[in-house]
Amino acid sequence: MTETLRIGELARRTGHSVHTIRWYEAQGLMPGVVRDKGRRRTYDPDHVVWLELIERLRLTGMSIADLRTYARLNLGGRASRADIREVLFAQAARTRGAIEKQREALHFIERKIRFYEEWIATGRRPTLPKPPRPRR
Repeated sequence: MTETLRIGELARRTGHSVHTIRWYEAQGLMPGVVRDKGRRRTYDPDHVVWLELIERLRLTGMSIADLRTYARLNLGGRASRADIREVLFAQAARTRGAIEKQREALHFIERKIRFYEEWIATGRRPTLPKPPRPRR
């Protein structure tokens, strides 16, 4: 018999609030939620993994609309695998681009830190070379 979890236990295991879990469910992002005889939601260990996946995809900036598409495709079984791969491939490409922009921003900040360190050390405002323009 599969372990069943109530929403409070799912929240404790995942670190998500009950409100967030219910919101994800209302958005169509929690497939396979069933209700017991008392009409209470029940979850299984796969929902713990599913919420971790949602959290990681959200960290990459995946939109709720794309998450809905991903969740819907996951219900399609074997026939949807190529489409699921494409959704993830596109998100990976967007994430790589965002990481590169973050890297450029970090380099800019590090240059500013060195600028201020020199200014503090010498008491004179250093000349700052023009930064490279961000790629678009």
